[in-house]
Amino acid sequence: MTTTTTYIAFLRAINVGGRTVRMERLRELFTELGLDGVRSYIQSGNVFFTTDEPDRAALTARIEQHLEQSLGYPVPVLLRTVDEVAELLAAEPFRSVEVTPDVRLVVAFLSEPLPADLAVPYTSPKGDHEVIGADPGAAYVVIHLRNGKWVTGELFGKAYRGSVTSRFLHTTEKILAAARKG
Repeated sequence: MTTTTTYIAFLRAINVGGRTVRMERLRELFTELGLDGVRSYIQSGNVFFTTDEPDRAALTARIEQHLEQSLGYPVPVLLRTVDEVAELLAAEPFRSVEVTPDVRLVVAFLSEPLPADLAVPYTSPKGDHEVIGADPGAAYVVIHLRNGKWVTGELFGKAYRGSVTSRFLHTTEKILAAARKG
């Protein structure tokens, strides 16, 4: 018996830094891979699809390879199931954070766990961001704007070798709601 899974693909490097991809084209690229029910949400690279492929790592590699061949540059792909994103949000990782006009709550999706020597909670030397928690697939980051701007560079230092793509908490909630509408 095969199981069909609904994934949310959080893509990095889509529609930033001059690398523009229309969502229609992005959906076509996922459909070319034989994925079903392909939909996208907003322009920042969030794609929903279903598949019966049981090997997430192989699926991720196949998507990344196809995107790089088609677009001409690497696009890190972080796959999460709808249930995984729902569980992440249900845990309310930011429940103890006081939100002010200069605070942004960010979910950083990780391709591999944070380095063991990065003690969490962690506050950056400049105090512009705090990693308040993490699990193997995500880190929960509080951004402190400086003069109304997000000036954070590397969230986890040079020791982190994995891929990261971030979404604001409220955007992650909207992505989940859109994915569930399937």
